[in-house]
Formats: sequence, C-alpha cells, structure tokens
Amino acid sequence: MYLGLDLGTSELKALLLADDHRIVGVARSPLTVQRPQPLWSEQSPAQWWDALEKVMAALRASHPAELAGVRAIGLSGQMHGAVLLDAQGEVLRPAILWNDGRSSAQCDALTRAVPRLVEIAGNLAMPGFTAPKLMWVREHEPDLFARTARVLLPKDWLRLMLSGEAVSEMSDASGTLWLDVARRDWSDELLAATGLTRAHMPLLVEGSERSAELKPELSARLGLPPRVRIAGGGGDNAASAVGMGIVEAGQGFVSLGTSGVIFVASDRFTPNPSQAVHAFCHALPGRWHQMSVMLSAASAVSWAVRSVGFKDEAALMAAAATLAHEARARAPLFLPYLSGERSPHNNASAQGVLFGLTQAQGAADIAYAVVEGVSFGLRDGLDTLQRPSGDLALVGGGARSAWWAQLLADILEVPLALGEGGEAGGALGAARLAWLADGATIDAVCRPPALRQRFVPDTRQTQAHQVRHARFKALYATLKPHFAP
Repeated sequence: MYLGLDLGTSELKALLLADDHRIVGVARSPLTVQRPQPLWSEQSPAQWWDALEKVMAALRASHPAELAGVRAIGLSGQMHGAVLLDAQGEVLRPAILWNDGRSSAQCDALTRAVPRLVEIAGNLAMPGFTAPKLMWVREHEPDLFARTARVLLPKDWLRLMLSGEAVSEMSDASGTLWLDVARRDWSDELLAATGLTRAHMPLLVEGSERSAELKPELSARLGLPPRVRIAGGGGDNAASAVGMGIVEAGQGFVSLGTSGVIFVASDRFTPNPSQAVHAFCHALPGRWHQMSVMLSAASAVSWAVRSVGFKDEAALMAAAATLAHEARARAPLFLPYLSGERSPHNNASAQGVLFGLTQAQGAADIAYAVVEGVSFGLRDGLDTLQRPSGDLALVGGGARSAWWAQLLADILEVPLALGEGGEAGGALGAARLAWLADGATIDAVCRPPALRQRFVPDTRQTQAHQVRHARFKALYATLKPHFAP
C-alpha cells in the first residue's frame, strides 16, 4: 500500500493506493482561507496538521489493515505558499498562499533587481510566487523577517512535521522564483535578491526519490507501520500529472480545482514568460512542463453558489444546463477574475465582472455565464501553450460535472478524457510518487488510468463559442484600465 497526502487550498485529501493500481480508500478534511485585508489570502499551518490528524483517523477507522501495510508516503500540495519558521522550527505567522495578491510592488522590485530573472527562473515575477511574498514580509514585517530561519512550501511543512526533515523537490520549488529551473538547483543570485541564502532553503530531491522517513513516534499514532519512507512528492499540478500518467512530452491535462490549470509535459525547459506561461520542473527527473494558471476556476463557481443562492455546485450546473443554445447566446458575460489573474494577463488588480444583465435573465443565465467565463479563461491559457499532442486529461473537483466537461471540450476545441480516479488529482499522483520511491519503475507506475468518459468537441457550436469568446476578451481589454490598482 502507498499513501498519498494532498494539501489543497480547500481540503486535505488522503488516498490509499494498492500496488495493483486500485484506489482502496480516500478521506478528506475541509480547510478554510482567511482574508484579513483586500488581496490577502492566508492559512494557519496548524489547520493543516489538524486536517491531517482527521484524515488519518478516518482511514484508521475504515481501512486499518491496509493503512498498516503502507510502505511509503507521497506528498502533494498547493504551490507557492510561504511558511516562515524561526530557529526553533516554530511558525512565525500564517502562511501566505498562492492566491494572495499583496506583493505586486515587490514583483516589480525583484524584476529590476535581477534582470536575468526570466532566464534563471523561466517565469515572470507574479504576486502568487513565493519570493515576492518574502520581500513583502521584509518590507512590512521586518522583525518577523529577521527571525526567519527557514522558508518552506505548504506540503514541505507537513513533511517537516512528519519526519523532522526540511526537504523540498523540483516541481514545487520551481514556483518559488528561487530555483534555477533548467539546472534544477537553488539560485544564489535570486535568493540574495530577497535577502536570503541557501541556509534558509530546504534540501532538494526529485519527486520520485526518498526524502525522509516518518518519525517513529508518529507511526502508531497515525496507524502506520514503522520505518515508512516519504517520497519527494510534487506540487499539486505535477503530482496530478503523475496520477494521470502524463509524463511524456506533449501529454497534458486540464484541472478544474480552486484554480484552473492547463498543463503540457515537455522533455526540455521551454519558458514563455511574455504570455505569463509557467515553465516548471516536472515531479520526475529529466522532465519539465508548461502550465497556464487562472486563479479562480471552481472557486468562481462556489462564489456563484453562495451569491446567487443555489443549494450547491450540482444545483448550479443543473440550472445552467437548462439554457437552450439560443438563450446561451444572450446570456451575460462573466470575467472570472475574483482573485486577480495570472495567465495570460499577470494582473493582480483584475476583477470579476458580470456584464450584460437584463430583466429577462435569472439565476440560470448567471449560472451559465459563470461556468462559461471560467471555460473562456482556460481557453485563453491554452492559446499561450504548445498544443497537446492528443486528448487533455480532465482532473479536479469540477470534473464531477459531465455537462461542464462537454462545454469545456467545446470551448477548448480539444477532446477531454476523464479517467478513473480523475477526481483524486494530486493525491493519486502523490501515492504513485511514493510507489516510485519504494523502487518501482515509471513504466509500471505511471500508467494512464482506465477511461471512464471521453468528451469530443461539438463542432456545431464552435462558431457561437468563438463569437462570445471574442466579446469576452474585448470586455477585459476595455475594462482593464478601470480595475482598481
């Protein structure tokens, strides 16, 4: 058995994987985000550990024998978050998350300070990345910055708690702006620009390598056997790719999680910073990937559920699906930039917009507009990437809606493949990375899952979607100068 732990923004998920590829058990514990000021997004790491205790207790109750047979643990998690620790390993402040937008000024300062930033890191400086967050702390919380002895990413803080070892891996480290992504090593130049050194950083391993071992005192407490190894793991998207068998150049996926992601694997480092494309290391050695990221995907749907008064996401999807094609053509347009936007706009000041309402429209029209707007945002991202060589795998919580999957295939004009376990996302990939760290081969472990459903674009709707997409892009361009800085 192999255990995958996926620390997301809205939940922590644990998944038990057997060595015949069966998903044996899954447990979840919800997480909440604190937004004490505009643009801020934070979580307490103590909440993550509490969630871990809860999912492990659930697995102990439902699958005690299988849990006792775990040989290795893999970690996946939300990227870019900054966990600041003092010399005693104590957390100094709430973690600043990936969708926090407070550090735009620091991004500009970092770009000026390191003209070679894009060449080294392969990415533009954006508020979501970790390095600008530390520059903000240095400027606004100097006493805390002076006490900072270590900076860890969220999943790597869990590793520290589980093992006592400060270790990260290449895919997650790529999202810090401290990694030389082509060389797969920390960049002393980028660290110095933020007032840090290698001493502040964890050790680096590949995601499929052994990184540490579970503390003996935690084994019985968590229902695990002694001497369980912990794999390097991966950032959430790289881990999801491993879970879907996306490890060769040209393979890709689209993720409908809190954020929206389109990911295409590569066998080389291929940055495209001019369009806010991310170029990161994959979670496997000798592999990289391109990625476009929109900050509000399923989270925009959740916002609409709360704001419009639907019972849940399923009810919103059902209402949206009632719109006939002629009604869709008259629906409002929705800009899904509720937390600013990353790819392709790199605009932390971008805002959500519902445009074109009339008295003839109601909740179903708004529901459709929101789902369509997220899909258009993903299409904008796809258009900045190297095109995938075949189907895009579909992963994330939003993958539960077949209606949305078909609409998204129509708008992207790419077939989407929903595999068994597609909703498991990073947790499945984390478990597979644990399996690899236990000595298995990539060919044996990283197989594409069994196909559950395939969504082929309906070409009869292509022109209608293109017309509305053009209006969507024009609306952003028109309103961009009016977004509050």
